[in-house]
Amino acid sequence: MKINGNAVRPGNVIEHQNRLWRATKIQHTQPGKGGAYLQVELKDIRDGTKLNERFRSSETVERVRLDQREFQFLFKDGDEYTFMDNETYDQITLHVDFIGPDAAQFLQDGMTVQIESFEGSPIGVMLPEHVNMEITEADPVVKGQTASSSYKPALLENGVRILVPPHIEAGTRVQVNTADGTYVGRAKD
Repeated sequence: MKINGNAVRPGNVIEHQNRLWRATKIQHTQPGKGGAYLQVELKDIRDGTKLNERFRSSETVERVRLDQREFQFLFKDGDEYTFMDNETYDQITLHVDFIGPDAAQFLQDGMTVQIESFEGSPIGVMLPEHVNMEITEADPVVKGQTASSSYKPALLENGVRILVPPHIEAGTRVQVNTADGTYVGRAKD
């Protein structure tokens, strides 16, 4: 689908220079002389290279439609992760590098994820925004530390270290942001 060059938004996938790119950052610029343009930071979907490109409103770019399907995470075998399509029950196996090592550590048995594909081949995995995990270790509270908004290190059940407020102790279930691994709040489950 053709769109104007200034209609590109973060997260859009476009076809540019015969490759698929995901827009990661955009900035509208209107110089004092000349026409306005959109400065877009693009990341290649296949190999992860980055490109900065300028698009004017008079240009058109090809926005790619991706197929998004729900898959259930089944199991991990070494560096390979196996998922099952919730509709057809077909299974696919993806390497940890494809998922991203940071995201892969938040996968839990039975978790539902979105897998994006283009022309039948997967190009991305999207985890839920938040996951609930248990704190296995937390540093003790230092007296007077609760007066300021300070955080202390804690260890999650999956071995990831995060910073949590001083009142969180070992055994507490917390909500963690899967995009950057930060503490969101206490789990509501």
